[in-house]
Amino acid sequence: MVKQGSQRRPVPDGDTEQRILDAAHAVFVRTGTAGARMQEIAKEAGVNSALLHYYFRSKARLSEAVFIRAAQQLLPAVIGVLASDLPLEKKVARVVEVEIDNLSAAPFLPGYILSELTHHPERVRLLVGSATGKRPEDVGGDVLGGIRRQIEAAVRAGKMRPIAPEQLVVNLLALCVFPFAARPLLMAMLSLDERGFARFMMRRRSELPAFFLAALRP
Repeated sequence: MVKQGSQRRPVPDGDTEQRILDAAHAVFVRTGTAGARMQEIAKEAGVNSALLHYYFRSKARLSEAVFIRAAQQLLPAVIGVLASDLPLEKKVARVVEVEIDNLSAAPFLPGYILSELTHHPERVRLLVGSATGKRPEDVGGDVLGGIRRQIEAAVRAGKMRPIAPEQLVVNLLALCVFPFAARPLLMAMLSLDERGFARFMMRRRSELPAFFLAALRP
């Protein structure tokens, strides 16, 4: 029996916790951690502020949970492709498809990730570790080692000019991510609305692999 004047502690509920995390993800990615307010997250989740704090205790803990979720949304598929046994040409095409498809569904994600890493550089290890279970340097070694061998084989066969594997990977990811990171600027300069930007990115999805591979040929 509960004594008069006492308060029942809420019973943990996975659905409520997920709803809060979904709302926090939307708010943090849209406004950044600094601009997000717990009251706004509670309103979007349809809960009161007390319940929000019961599940996540603080804005810092909620921010970290959202960051881990964003990392898991952004990195594993791309790292999996780059570290795979696919031929290099197919890797390029598949990375473009995965990056543009994922970011088209979450266009604010690159800006959010870049902003968080700028203000919290220590989160690099959290970003990579939560997405892959490995240290950043180990992931880099796994990915770059395989691509280096593929580049060397293609150079020997006269199919590709020499390029450092890290330059290849950074160039490829930058060409995919930049339009989303600079989305408001591009929309203004190119006179694009939401649908126009989506069409622009779908055209880029189809044309970018050939453009990128042509730049690597001798």
